[in-house]
Amino acid sequence: MLHIEFESLGDPAHPAIILIMGLGMQLTGWPDNFCHELVARGYRVVRFDNRDCGLSGRSPGKKRANLMLAMAASALGLPVRTPYTLDDMAGDTVGLMDKLDIAQAHIVGVSMGGMIAQVLAARFPQRVLSLTSIMSSSGNRRVSRPSKPARKVLMSRPADPKNPESVIDHLVEMFGVIGSPAYPSSTIELRERLGKSVRRSYDPAGVARQLLAIIASGDRRKLLRTISASTLVIHGADDPLVPVAAGRDTAQNIPGAALLVIDGMGHDLPDALLPRLAAAIADHCDRNTATPQKATA
Repeated sequence: MLHIEFESLGDPAHPAIILIMGLGMQLTGWPDNFCHELVARGYRVVRFDNRDCGLSGRSPGKKRANLMLAMAASALGLPVRTPYTLDDMAGDTVGLMDKLDIAQAHIVGVSMGGMIAQVLAARFPQRVLSLTSIMSSSGNRRVSRPSKPARKVLMSRPADPKNPESVIDHLVEMFGVIGSPAYPSSTIELRERLGKSVRRSYDPAGVARQLLAIIASGDRRKLLRTISASTLVIHGADDPLVPVAAGRDTAQNIPGAALLVIDGMGHDLPDALLPRLAAAIADHCDRNTATPQKATA
């Protein structure tokens, strides 16, 4: 059985918000202040490490993921060999809900986590009170191509993958490219935050397998059209990694979805936007909870 590392914040008796992180990102990628804002609005918040990341379990087998072959197969409409798919990762989330005796929850995902959240809402509609998909896509390649600088930094590697400082240098450079242009983080802040993440766990092979799962899952627009949960799509107008067109496409393919585009936001969760993001998500959850939650004093 696969181990899933998680943290639960707030009163277990309150309605739950499940937070699903993106590619290679750990539960610590959800900022503490953001989580506490949601708790203050009357919610139980659960954040966790996806499989192959952080302190959660790893997939069996040591064969290196061949991403170029997988992308070529996907482009040709051929099956992609992978240890697991986004459906399996959605199943991990439902399994965690079962473990925590959470019958239904508000599901919030960012980037790859948004894809997992979408699949969960489509496959397990009875478990989902509402869906929030942030800076994610439907798998439609035509609207999901990153900018050249974002693609270049994503395809690059640390100068010395075995040296934590070199890994941190690489990640700081990457987030400097894909981050929010109107809300930049200082290099010192980035190094501190990313350094904690690297020291907690760093597994590029696991990230490659997660990316393989995304590639194998392909275009999900047909699946998205079956989602019945009330949905909020949030996207940065200046996202260089997953363009805002992908957010618009996601919203267009989920029946009744609302779209919130934020000017100056890139592919990150900048501190300056956390109150706005938390408020938008909490308001959406309030509208889809039997007894709307009240902000605490």
